[in-house]
Amino acid sequence: MAVPTTRLLVLAVVRLLQPVHGYDVRRELLSWHAEDWANIKPGSVYGALNTLQRDGLISAEGTERDGARPERVTYRLTAEGEKEFGEMLRTALFSAEQVKHPYVVPVALFPSAPKADVVAALRARLLKFEADLLFLEREQERILAGSGDPAEIEPHHVADAMRLQADHLRADLEWTRRTLGRIEAGELDVWSGTMGSSVVPPPVR
Repeated sequence: MAVPTTRLLVLAVVRLLQPVHGYDVRRELLSWHAEDWANIKPGSVYGALNTLQRDGLISAEGTERDGARPERVTYRLTAEGEKEFGEMLRTALFSAEQVKHPYVVPVALFPSAPKADVVAALRARLLKFEADLLFLEREQERILAGSGDPAEIEPHHVADAMRLQADHLRADLEWTRRTLGRIEAGELDVWSGTMGSSVVPPPVR
C-alpha cells in the first residue's frame, strides 16, 4: 500500500524544523522541489497540517503575529506523530513498487496517431527532457555547494532525491532517442494499416 506522500513529507518537515509555522513548512517543501517529484501542491500543505492536527499527530504550540500580517500557528510533532512518522517512513523506504509510467499508454496507441505527430512528439520530448536534466544537474551542484543546514538552504539529501529524478530522466531520454531512431530508420513501423491478419483503423486526423 502506497504511503500518502503529502502527509509523510509534512510530518517530516515539522519534525525537522519544529517548532515551525505552516508557511515555513510550505516554503521548505518548495525549496526541495517537492511539487515536481512528489506532486505536492503548495496549497495542500495547509490542508495536511489541519488534518495532522485533527489526528493528533502534530499540536499547535501557539500563535505569532508579525506586524499587520495574520496570526501564524506554530506546530510541533506529538509522540503519536513521531510513531506514525516512523511507521510511514519505514513503509516508504522498503517499498519496491514500480512506477506506472504515464507514457506507456500513448506508446501503446502509436498506430492510432499519424506517424508525423509521433515523430514530432518524440522530438519535443527530447528537447524538454534535455532542458529538465540540465536544470536538475545544476540544482544538485548548487545544493551540495551549500552548508546543508535546513535553516539556511536545502539539506544535502535533497540533491540525492534530485539525482534519483535525474536518473529516471536519463532512462526516459535514452528510450526516446532509441525509439525515435527506430521509427526514422524504418525499424519500427506501425502505420502500414495491418497487424498480422488484422486491419488497423487509419490514424486519427
